[in-house]
Amino acid sequence: MVSSFTLKSGASFPSVGLGLWKVENETAPQLVDEALRAGVRHLDSACDYGNEAEVGRGIRSALESGVCRRDQLWVTSKLWNTYHAKEHVRPALERSLRDLQLDYLDLYLIHFPIALKYVPFETRYPPGWVYNPGAAHPCMEFANVPISETWQAMEELVDAGLVRHIGVCNFNTALLRDLLTYARISPEVLQVEMHPYLTQQRLLRFCREMQIQVTAFSPLGAPSYVPLGMAHADESVLDEAVINEMARRHGKTPAQILLRWGIQRGTAVIPKTANPKRLRENIALFDFELSDEEMETVNALDRHRRFNDPAFFGEMAFNTFCPIFD
Repeated sequence: MVSSFTLKSGASFPSVGLGLWKVENETAPQLVDEALRAGVRHLDSACDYGNEAEVGRGIRSALESGVCRRDQLWVTSKLWNTYHAKEHVRPALERSLRDLQLDYLDLYLIHFPIALKYVPFETRYPPGWVYNPGAAHPCMEFANVPISETWQAMEELVDAGLVRHIGVCNFNTALLRDLLTYARISPEVLQVEMHPYLTQQRLLRFCREMQIQVTAFSPLGAPSYVPLGMAHADESVLDEAVINEMARRHGKTPAQILLRWGIQRGTAVIPKTANPKRLRENIALFDFELSDEEMETVNALDRHRRFNDPAFFGEMAFNTFCPIFD
C-alpha cells in the first residue's frame, strides 16, 4: 500500500507517484496502464512533456478495465510558461483535460515562475521554450504577466470545478511568501527538485510552516540529466558508498533508500521509470524505515547541486539567460 500525506484542505495526496517527464510517446500508454496495475495511484504529467494524449490513453485503458476508479487516482498537470495570461489559463487547462481524457485534474501547477510570449495551439503544441524555432538565433521571449494574474486565473479553475487543488513548481521562499499575501486559495503543493545532493532544508521547513506539501522531482538526482548534458555520470548519488551500504543493510536497492529518505522527510516523490520491475520497487517503500542516524547521513551528502536550472539550460539550449533561483 502507498501511504499518503494530508494536504491543508484535508485531501489525501499519495506519497509516491510516477513522473512522466521524458517518457516516450509510443510507450506512455502501456507504461501508465502497467503503473496503475502495479499499484501506482499518482501520475505527474505536464503539457510540456508532450505526451499527455498518450498518457490519457493509458489512464482510459486502466479505468475501463476496472484497475481503479477515477476517484482513487491522483493526476497532476502543469500550466506552461506561454499560457500565463489570464485569458490563456483555462484554454491551456482544457487542452490538458482533453488530452488526458479527464473531466477534472486533482492538481494543477504553475510549471515555472517564467512568463513567455503566447504561442497559439494551432501554431505549435506543446510550444516549448523558444518563441520562433525557425529564427536564425531562436530564443525565449518573455511576457510581462505578473504571477498574481496567473494565480487568480488558477483560482477560477477551482471555482469552476475543473481542478481540485492548485500549486506551483520551481518557486523559492520569496516567491511563495509573496504569493501567500494575495492568494484567495493558498497553494497546497510546491514541486521542486530535491534529492540528497540538493536537500533544500530551509525551503522544506518554510513549506511545513505554511502547510504547503512539497513534491520532490528528480528524487534520484542526476540520471535523467546526464543524457541532456546537464549532469556528469560521476554525479550519481546512487553510487554513494553510504547509500549502497544502507541498501545492503535493509535488503533494498539504492533507489529505494533515496525514495524512502524523501518520503520520511515529508516530501512526496515522483521517480520516472519505464521498467515494470522498478515500477513495483518504487512503491515498495513502506516495509522499512531509515533510522535518525541514517537520515542524517543522507542529509550530509548535500552539495547544493541543482541539475534543473534555467540559468544554465536556458543559455545552453535556448540562447537566453534566465535565472530564477539566484
